[in-house]
This record gives sequence, structure tokens and C-alpha cells, in this order.
Amino acid sequence: MKQKTKQAARKRFTISARGTVRHRRVHQAHFNAKDTGQQTRRKHVGRRLDFTDRDRIHQLLPYA
Repeated sequence: MKQKTKQAARKRFTISARGTVRHRRVHQAHFNAKDTGQQTRRKHVGRRLDFTDRDRIHQLLPYA
């Protein structure tokens, strides 16, 4: 039986060719008017997921 990809994880995470998991920062979408420019710029940089959670994400995305 084929494994299914979790669609919520597919929308939030991407896996690079080396296997590192990238994701977008949280608290970025709105309510940013009170933040300083430095905070706003910092929010728009992607992040790598910690290696301790990498295996769990690979289970949710079996074909990535």
C-alpha cells in the first residue's frame, strides 16, 4: 500500500537535495506594523529545521 503525504506538512516544509528541511518563520504574515525594520527583515529569512525533528518530517513527506 502506498504511503500518503501529509498535505499540511507539504505546504510548510521543503526538503533540499542534501536532506535538510527548510521552513518559513512563524508570526510573519500580519501584525507587523509595530516591529522594527530589523525584526521585519529577519522574519523574511527562511530557516532550517533542527536535525532532531528531521526524521519526523521525512516520515510525513515520504516522497520528497
